[in-house]
Amino acid sequence: MTDFWLSCGHHLLDRDDGGGYVVTDDFLKAYLARPELMPPPDACAVERTVHGALLADPRRQIVAADIAAIADADARENWRMLVTFRDHLLRHKTLEAAYIDLIRRGAGSTPPLFVNQLVHVILRNALDGVADPRVLRAGELFFRTQRVTLHDGALIAADEETVAGVGRSSASPLVSMLGLPAEAAIDVINDGNAMTYWERSDRFDMALDLTGGHDGLAALAATIERWIAHVLGLAVAIEPITALRDAPLTWYVGLDAEATKIGDALWNGEALSDAVMSRIVGLFRLTFRDGHAVLDAVKDEAVYLILAMTEDGLIRMKPQNLISGLPVKHLEAVS
Repeated sequence: MTDFWLSCGHHLLDRDDGGGYVVTDDFLKAYLARPELMPPPDACAVERTVHGALLADPRRQIVAADIAAIADADARENWRMLVTFRDHLLRHKTLEAAYIDLIRRGAGSTPPLFVNQLVHVILRNALDGVADPRVLRAGELFFRTQRVTLHDGALIAADEETVAGVGRSSASPLVSMLGLPAEAAIDVINDGNAMTYWERSDRFDMALDLTGGHDGLAALAATIERWIAHVLGLAVAIEPITALRDAPLTWYVGLDAEATKIGDALWNGEALSDAVMSRIVGLFRLTFRDGHAVLDAVKDEAVYLILAMTEDGLIRMKPQNLISGLPVKHLEAVS
């Protein structure tokens, strides 16, 4: 049996009857292994006590006074954010429900790192059983920044941290705990090497060809379909398209901040420069298989998804836009 993305901690979680991930003590303890939360040698007694108490019982109530008594200001802030996030997870039946609620209410002071880790593990659940490594690689766009490079006429997306040689300290603590390689060569995923993805999925060292008409955008469309089906409970069909042409933008969703700006400009009838239009990486047409779930105003219309890169060639996908931006009547998380 093939496995992937061990670094998200999915093997530490349980599933409920609806297929959602249920928080376990072992999953919570993985957060306590983060470098930011490991008490340094000069940590005060209070910080060491809090850390030890949570290792023994990761669901233990930690009150504001406990954190306020920690001597180091940075440590106090780290613990405050972790406990707030932990309490949010424990208030919900599944991680999926916790994520939906976080998006609906606004992430607030939740660190983007924690939100990305939620996306990572929830998408792992959504893609469970997928046999095509290209779909899994496309899923990395959901939670890891990509750097786009034009090479021999192809638009290649590679993991930004891997390209930049950044260490894995900002990734899941399970990376180091599992002894995963910190460095590896980058290869563009293709027919010849796709099956190696299973053994290297946590290295994030395979690039994806996002050239129009190639497999990469189709793989991303399949990933988005699975995400929407899993988190919102909606069956959709998504196909990559080469241009909007004269298609009516009755409804559109920007899959990142840059794409949202472009979509807003097109919606308002603004003329966009070639430089701005060249930042569009992917265009997709989404149709709902169940029209009853769609708002009446767009029931018979397609929804268009736009993916773009920044001026300096980065893709920072925002999967939460698919939760908050689609014209649906019900937003049901897996429960």
